[in-house]
Formats: sequence, structure tokens, C-alpha cells
Amino acid sequence: MQKSDFNFDLPQELIAQEPCDPRDAARLLCLGRADGAMSHRIFRDLPDILTSGDLLVVNNSKVLPARLMGRKEGGGAVCELLLLRQVRGDVWECLARPGKRLHTGTRIEFGDGTLTAVIRATLDDGNKYAEFFYDTATLYEKLDAFGKMPLPPYIQKQLEDQSQYQTVYARELGSAAAPTAGLHFTPELMRKLCARGVGFAEVTLHVGLGTFRPVKEDNILEHKMHSEWYSVSEETAARVRETKASGGCVIAVGTTSCRTLEAIAAKYGEVRACSGDTDIFIYPGYQFRAIDGLITNFHLPESTLIMLVSAFCGYENTMRAYKEAVAQRYRFFSFGDAMYIG
Repeated sequence: MQKSDFNFDLPQELIAQEPCDPRDAARLLCLGRADGAMSHRIFRDLPDILTSGDLLVVNNSKVLPARLMGRKEGGGAVCELLLLRQVRGDVWECLARPGKRLHTGTRIEFGDGTLTAVIRATLDDGNKYAEFFYDTATLYEKLDAFGKMPLPPYIQKQLEDQSQYQTVYARELGSAAAPTAGLHFTPELMRKLCARGVGFAEVTLHVGLGTFRPVKEDNILEHKMHSEWYSVSEETAARVRETKASGGCVIAVGTTSCRTLEAIAAKYGEVRACSGDTDIFIYPGYQFRAIDGLITNFHLPESTLIMLVSAFCGYENTMRAYKEAVAQRYRFFSFGDAMYIG
């Protein structure tokens, strides 16, 4: 298939700039995987939509406030580091601006100067290895003090409350972007779902900025997928297997949970406890082994995420649903409305 097959017209004003308040007031387009039937609901209606015995699998990864603004040592030019992944110890791979001016050995000061970084290397793609120095027990304490959330480039409005870009169940630090389908859940909604007999299980997949990387190749089979680290516990793996054995539906909350479960099932034939890196690329023609349902937001045109959705519920169903979402003025992307596909 061609990248252009996944294009659609999206008015700029439908790109959400802030989350719904309350979170579960987001709209929910329900899409039948088998027949393509659509209905329009509200996210808080989930307890009336799902069935006792179903299992929601959420990604508990927590977004690092990893965008740091500083100056070169001695009051020099303003510069920015965006932490992408921990390489070893206090050395992190970072996006750097202005990258060409941050040479090996450059020292950068942040905040009151109690957090500094030294550029150790420049990679082939222009990213930097930076080593951090601080006066607290962990780097994360300094990120909480000086860092900002690395919001996607299509969100122009700054958050007043950084917790708006975290799920209510986030606890494993490591993501450069939020697993946004989970942003719609509230503690009260989760309690109602549990009372309905719907279970929750957690996986961890640390979302990288590659999730926003556009597909450049016209032939999507030539696209090289980014790699992300995941972990699944024995408890979660057992609950997934038990749910499927008992006839319940395993519903991935977000494409990250979906990719985690499917990567493991593709490797082992079932969901097992394990951890590692995955660069699984799911596009139409893929045979799903782990999930029976999917909760997801509305994604960018020509992105790997809309390709994954098309693989799950069919290309024609997906593109028709997106056309309907635009016509009904749904809100798109990270802070936008949601779909339930089942």
C-alpha cells in the first residue's frame, strides 16, 4: 500500500489544543470491527458498552518532563535539550537545539545552575549524547524542578498543569510522549468499570518521539519503524491468557498497549511475561493474535498509527470512520476525542 492511501482532509481547527475537562467527557466514536457500524457516545459511557469479563490493558508509562531550556556556561546562548532515552548512568541521548552550536565538551546550565549537562558526542542523525550533573539524589528530581512536558509539535498552547499530559495510572518513568488514549480515564470511571466486572491490567512501553515521525517512503513497506522498550509482568500475561480462554475480550488502551501485546504474541504465539525492545510495524494484512478490541484517539494522516487502526478494523472501515469524525467535528490527535473498536 501507498502512504497516500492513508491521507485525509483535516481542518486545522479540529486539532485539539487542550484536553477535555473532565477527562471522560471526551466524545467516543464506536466502530464495529466486523460490520463497520458506527455510533456516537461519550467516553464515560464505557461501562455500558463493555461486558463483564472484558480486560482493558493500559500502558502505565509516565512521561518525563524532559524538555530543558538552558544556557551555555557563562551566560551564553539559549539552548534546549530534549531527553529521549537513557544510554547509561547519567548519559542520555537528546535532541539538541541549536544542534550545530553544541559541540563535544560544551557545558549547559539549567535553572539555578544546580543542573548542568556536558555534550559528550554527536550522533549520525544529529542527536547528542549528554552527561548530566546535579546535586539531588536522582536526575528525575531536577527534571521535575526545571523540565517541561515535551508536547507534540501540533500543540501550540502551553499546559497550565503538567499532569494533564499524564494518565491517572502513570507510574513508570520513561516516555518522551504520553500514551494518549489513556488520558480519558478518571479514577471514578475506572471504579465504575471494575464494578461492571471489567478488569484492568498494565503493561509498560516507553513511548519515543518516533511515534510522531512521519512516514517518508511512498511504499509503506519500506518504512523503518522506531524501536521502544516494553515490559509485561507475569500477572498481566496470565490475565490476558485467562481472559481469552474464558471468552472475554482483551481490549488494548492505545496503540502502545496494542503493539506491546502483539509483539510478544508474534514472537511466542501467546502473551508471556518478558521485556525487551520492539519495532513491530502493524499495517493492513497483519494477523492479530492478542487483542480483540482497541481504544484509541484519532491519528495524523499518513501515520503508522492510522495504519495500525486500519489493520485492526479494515482499511475501508477506518477511512469511512475518519471521514465521519471530521464531518461530526470530533477533536483530533493527542488531546482529542476517542474511538472504541470492538
